[in-house]
Amino acid sequence: MDDSNTAKITRRQGTKTSKPISGLFHFAYPCRDAQETTDFYENLLELPLVSFMLVPSVPSTGEAGPYAHLFFEMRDGSYLAFFDLGKGVMPEGSPNTPKWVQHFAMEVDSIAEVQRYHDKLKAAGVDVIGVVDHHFIKSVYFFDPNGLRLEITSRTEPEGYIAKEAAEARVRLKDWNVFKEKTWGTKAIVK
Repeated sequence: MDDSNTAKITRRQGTKTSKPISGLFHFAYPCRDAQETTDFYENLLELPLVSFMLVPSVPSTGEAGPYAHLFFEMRDGSYLAFFDLGKGVMPEGSPNTPKWVQHFAMEVDSIAEVQRYHDKLKAAGVDVIGVVDHHFIKSVYFFDPNGLRLEITSRTEPEGYIAKEAAEARVRLKDWNVFKEKTWGTKAIVK
């Protein structure tokens, strides 16, 4: 899947430069149909299909296939991948989780690009929420043909925002744990 002609961009640095995990390789999700998924991701989201594998069995578990595994490349060289198990069955979300929780967010360079995708998706008949201002990003939300909630976003955070958030994260986590236990009787799982 390595394409030497693909331009790579430098990811924004987070709060530390010595993180052992360098980035996202791929996120994989089931799809109802490989062709439907390819049409959506190539035509609407402009992500090229760069690999399509027909696999006889699952390498990690040995479970019998066959299945198809397809990869769409993002500009930074990471991938959004799908499994077509060949049955034409719509993937199901978690029954105990609201649909808005599990989603995959993709970053673009500007609010104008977020708006362009908003308009393009709406014109194609896709239900789109937004542009939503989160005060550090602006985003649109929508579902792909497989029921995967997607977000297209652009950063708007003021200078120093990420460092401030990182400095306050542990305190907020502790406060959330107290609130959660007080409100719902749910204790934090500490290992």
